[in-house]
Parts: sequence; C-alpha cells; structure tokens
Amino acid sequence: MKTLEPMMISGREVLPIVEGGKGIAVSNGESSGAWAAAGGVGTFSGVNADTYDENGRPIPVVYHGKTRSDRHRELVAYGIKGGIAQARIAHDLAGGKGRLHMNVLWEMGGAEEILNGVLDGAKGLIHGITCGAGMPYRVAEIAASYGVYYYPIVSSARAFRALWKRSYSRFPDLLGGVVYEDPWLAGGHNGLSNSEDPNHPEPPFNRVRELRSLMREYGLDRVPIFMAGGVWWLKEWEDWIGNPDLGPIAFQFGTRPLLTRESPISDAWKHRLLTLRAGDVLLHRFSPTGFYSSAVKNAFIAGLVRRAEHQIAYSSEPVGEHVADLPIGARGRIVWVAPHDKERAQGWIAEGRTEALRTPDSTVIFVAPDEAETIRRDQTDCMGCLSQCTFSNWAQNEAGTTGKKSDPRSFCIQKTLQNIGHGGDVDNELMFAGHNAYRFGEDPYYAGGFIPTVGELVARIATGE
Repeated sequence: MKTLEPMMISGREVLPIVEGGKGIAVSNGESSGAWAAAGGVGTFSGVNADTYDENGRPIPVVYHGKTRSDRHRELVAYGIKGGIAQARIAHDLAGGKGRLHMNVLWEMGGAEEILNGVLDGAKGLIHGITCGAGMPYRVAEIAASYGVYYYPIVSSARAFRALWKRSYSRFPDLLGGVVYEDPWLAGGHNGLSNSEDPNHPEPPFNRVRELRSLMREYGLDRVPIFMAGGVWWLKEWEDWIGNPDLGPIAFQFGTRPLLTRESPISDAWKHRLLTLRAGDVLLHRFSPTGFYSSAVKNAFIAGLVRRAEHQIAYSSEPVGEHVADLPIGARGRIVWVAPHDKERAQGWIAEGRTEALRTPDSTVIFVAPDEAETIRRDQTDCMGCLSQCTFSNWAQNEAGTTGKKSDPRSFCIQKTLQNIGHGGDVDNELMFAGHNAYRFGEDPYYAGGFIPTVGELVARIATGE
C-alpha cells in the first residue's frame, strides 16, 4: 500500500487516521486519549458526556425538574460538566501526542451553550470541534472565539456551499477540515437529503471530488477532507491516497474503534459486533430527530418496525374512502377509516393491541397496553435532549413545543442511548453501527474474538488493514 504520510491537522502533523465521535458514553476521554497517544486524531463525544465519582464510576444522570424546561436546564449543566471531564481525561492520556477533538450534534438540546461551556472550562485541552446532525452555521464562530479548529460534517458539496456562504467564509483560517460522511454507509444519524434515495447508494468518489472542486473555488485546496463512513481497510482506498483530484484526504473510523479494549461499550455489545452479518444494519427513519440513521437490527428496531406496520390512516369526518366508523380509546371516540383498514384494526385489537395512538400524520397505530404506557411515560419524562423532538413534541423555543402532535412511532433517544451506553441489554436498546460492522466477523484480525488496544488498532490500520 502507498505510505500514509502525516498531515497537518489542528495545528500539528499527525497520522491522518481519525477516531469518529460517537454519541452518549460511546467515545469518551479514555478511547480518544488513547487514539491521540497512538499518533492520530482522537475524538470524544460531547453529547451528554459522563462525569465520575471519586472512585471513577460514572455518576447516574437523574433529573429532578418538574417541567421539561427545568429538566432541559439540568441536561445542559450535566453536558457541560461531562464534556469538561472527558476533555481532561483525554488530555492526560494523550501525553501531548496526536490531536484531540470533541464531537457535538448541532441538533442536540443546548448545543451552543454546551459547546461554549466546555470550551471555556477546558481551555487548551481541545484542538478541534467536529459537528454535524443539522446545519451547524454557528460552530465556526464559536470555535473561532476560542482559537479552536472546526470540522463540519457534511454529506454533499451542496451542504458545504450553504455553510460556507452563510458563515464559514468569515472564519477560513480555523476551518481545519471538512468531514464527508457517506449518508448510506455511516453509523448513527445520516445526512440523506430528500432528493437522495436511501435504497440506491452512490459511490463516494465522485461526491468527494465534487466537494473538493467546490472547496478549490473557495481557495481551500490544502484543507483536508475526512472520508467517513464505510472505511475499513485503507488498502481498499489506496487510489484516494495522494490523488490530485481529491487533494489531502484523512480517513475517519467510527465503527472499528468500538471493538477495542479502551472502548467504553459493554462486553455484550462488543461480542454482539463479532456476530453480525452483511445486512444486519438497517438504514431507517425512526429517530426523533427526523433524520435517517443506521442501527443494528435487533429486538428494539424490530419493535419499531412492527409499530409502524400496525398503522392506518383516519379522518375525523367521513370523507373519500374513509366511510367506516371505528371507535378508539377508552371513551370509544369515533374516527373514520377505509373499510379494509377497519377490518385490519379489529384484528389487531383482537390480538391484544387495544391501545390506539394518533400520530401527526393523521394515522393511528395500535399497540399493547404496556407499550402504550411506556410511550406515554417516556413522552412525559422528556428532558429536551434535542433542539426539537418528534417523539415528545419538545422544541428549544419559548413555547417549549414543536406545535405538532407527539409521534408515538418514534422513541426517547436519550433513554435508550443512556441505557445501552451503561450496560443495558444490547437486544432491546438502540445500537448504532455503520453498515460495515459485519466485517468484524470476517476480518481475520479479530479471529477467535481478539479485541485489540487502541494503539494496536491504529498501528494495524496504518498498514492498510
């Protein structure tokens, strides 16, 4: 394989091998510090990061506020404290080597306040901010105010053009790189637009070349692009290295770092990754963010699929094909549905799906009473972890609401990610992963259940495998 030359990233020459930041408690100070110590770019998550007690144990996050707004204030305070804690751990473990970045989601609740709070409380410890899940216009201004490099995550040249024209052109010197995240292959939340078909993935080369061409128009010839999503062996990307059409390219790994000794995920999660097969990761749109996302097909995902399948359209008055009356709810209120849908609904009710929950799209889903109780309780317990949430109808505005009906087809993402990140059942919680996760079971490096240290993995990746 071509030699992987060091690259200037966030003010220092390092290996162009980047740890992708992964949400709640999944990439932390320990994993990112070890990655930086190995000579690459470590990235810890600034999304609801953990804090620890005097014995080094994560402090459980408990909300005491009576209202969503009160709990949201608690969440922001927890987020700032946790981000500072992870930055300090990462800095100490890095030992002055590599670079350390923090990843934030622009659509997370309190994103700007948390970002400012962490950068203020961890001055000099964080070298770069990566930010996606939305259009992070203000991340450049915030990062620049602390003299920190910023790295927007985009999935198209069009998205970067909008960001550059609106904001980034005013802060060009601290644009450390642009993360191109493949919207069909990356794990977690994906940047598929309404004009792109989730069932017909496009190869990344031409899309990245288009991004580079646009960046050159703006004088960003030497600003690196981080290729993220679908990267496993670098020898499979050899034609990208030193390619004049693409310019400087670094490679970001989100899924492979999950399976390291320093990775904070549970042993059950690590072992589950070794059993995955091709097709075991689903690109879906159940997330309360409204974005597409990719997660392992387990009982949690299967439950969401079933919930969506037990759904029919309705109207409040007889209109069009909606001429059959159907009593729903404890009071037996009448909705009007198509005759064939009434038949289906009556069958589901006979099976025990007796609770009918309305959605914002003039449909109703049928679930069992215990499932309905969980949905309602989770919606009530909302702590505002997103800037706006389809599941609970929370929004980070004066009204505290999106103004729309809450959507029972979705779920509380904070709850399930906190659960799985702290030892929860891997079959019954949301397990984000990239679509190449099945390669753990096929790659001879992991034969016999071998789990490397971060240092061993970075060294292995640098060889091309």
